[in-house]
Amino acid sequence: MADNVLEGKVVLVTGAGRGIGREIAILAAAEGAKVVVNDLGGSVTGEGQDQTPAQEVVEIIEKAGGEAVVNGESVADFQAAKRMVQQAVDTFGRIDGVVNVAGILRDVIFHKMTEDDWDAVINVHLKGSFNVARNAADHFRQQESGAMVHFTSTSGLIGNFGQANYAAAKLGIVGLSKSIALDMQRFNVRSNCMSPFAWSRMIGTIPTNTPEQAARVEKIKQMTPAHIAPMVVYLLSDLAKDVTGQVFGTRMNEQILFSQSRPVRMVHRSEGWTPKTIHEHAIPALKGSFMPLDRSADVFNWDPI
Repeated sequence: MADNVLEGKVVLVTGAGRGIGREIAILAAAEGAKVVVNDLGGSVTGEGQDQTPAQEVVEIIEKAGGEAVVNGESVADFQAAKRMVQQAVDTFGRIDGVVNVAGILRDVIFHKMTEDDWDAVINVHLKGSFNVARNAADHFRQQESGAMVHFTSTSGLIGNFGQANYAAAKLGIVGLSKSIALDMQRFNVRSNCMSPFAWSRMIGTIPTNTPEQAARVEKIKQMTPAHIAPMVVYLLSDLAKDVTGQVFGTRMNEQILFSQSRPVRMVHRSEGWTPKTIHEHAIPALKGSFMPLDRSADVFNWDPI
């Protein structure tokens, strides 16, 4: 086995111009991969277009002796996603891995959320992940190998205020990834999710109006995007050949495996149920196992180490 875990592989990383995607692209190249660096170069909310950040990442990779190419198209467009996958094949001869990092935020409390706020976030995160994965799937199936890493969030896995669009997309991505893992297992194709804890432009929207909020943000700033990249690169590599259908998280130096929804409690009544007997019997029996209305910060309430 080569010293570099991605030697000979070709990887497409979306949203790779900045933040987490940038660090993944750079580490993947350092580990031997040829990389398509995709980034639309828009704002946090999705406006504008600028290939400069992606070009800078390509230059960093090339300066270190690696190979990379820029792609400046939008993951929200199915045909654009097809072109970025084809660019990997045309430029480097094949494609072995995709990492769906690209995302935007339109945070707003639910009762004030517009249809455009909803559609924009769903189109980039959920539909974008489908678009790239689906176009890569044709190549993966034909060669009977491939790895996908999709990005979820504790906003969907657990919950946060003012992020109904983002949370729905991110929990939807978990279902998408699991379905890909099930459907494509026969072709030796793996699909996993990563829930990152890292400071980024998107996290930069967290308010800092109180000392408590400011202290929390300072802690998050210590969780740099570089901490996220090693697990993602591992999941792309042949070292992870037996790892699929899982949801991982990285929080500074902590590697986390998340649970997935399973039954936690059951009650049975041989004569069946009415709304009244549900109220009198079922709910009192189940209530002790109810999930609280937690936010991510309530669950991850210890300092990162």
